[in-house]
Amino acid sequence: MTVYLIAELKVTDEAWLPEYVTHVHRIAARHNGRYLSRSTNVETLEGVPRDVTGIALLEFPSRDDVMALIGDPEYRPYREARRRGSICHYRLIDDTDIAGSIPYLGKPTGI
Repeated sequence: MTVYLIAELKVTDEAWLPEYVTHVHRIAARHNGRYLSRSTNVETLEGVPRDVTGIALLEFPSRDDVMALIGDPEYRPYREARRRGSICHYRLIDDTDIAGSIPYLGKPTGI
């Protein structure tokens, strides 16, 4: 089942960024991930704006692929640098429809 990794972050120290943005997309691709967006152009249309510098949206064929990326030894130093230089929130969603009424989305389990 397709899943989407939503990474929201607020950069507190930019030192890690050049190496991260140069190399991590290649590591993600090795785990079947692809960036759909990696942007600092974040506009709040409703609600209280979140204190974020940027948001990245990645697509993976499965949760297992995401977990393989997160556990990849080559990714580890980039992950640790990101954690030291930002406040980040990683969220994972699948391609289901909670109402089950959109035909091109899957129906959730356990609801």
